[in-house]
Amino acid sequence: MKILLAVDNSKFSEAATEAVITQHQRPGTEVKVIHVVDAQRVPTRYAQEFRTESVTEGEALVARTAERLRTAGIKVVTDVEEGDPRARIIDNAVRWPADLVVLGSHGRTGLEYFRMGSVAESVARHSPCSVEIIRLDSAAR
Repeated sequence: MKILLAVDNSKFSEAATEAVITQHQRPGTEVKVIHVVDAQRVPTRYAQEFRTESVTEGEALVARTAERLRTAGIKVVTDVEEGDPRARIIDNAVRWPADLVVLGSHGRTGLEYFRMGSVAESVARHSPCSVEIIRLDSAAR
């Protein structure tokens, strides 16, 4: 089974990583850990500095996540990309090709949801494969 694990630096992604370790630890499972730097949210004046810092942080994040998965005996590849997270995750699910996409949900609602959108919802709607969205209960947020 090929699992695409999309991570950001949040407790929601930590929960998604833990779910992959506990639920999908089978022989032959391969996980691709991806982090997408959302270049659309960068003020133009600071774009290059932000990009460089964000890519470096993303590489460290996927390396830490990959190490957790490898320690659990899971085969891992990693990638850091730039662009719209929704589109990049779906593109990776198609190109790699993934059997399952796993990601955390921030659980935004109302105005915050309207402004920020939902990466998890968009991926679930447009993914070419099954999607597992990991949510934390409201007390853990």
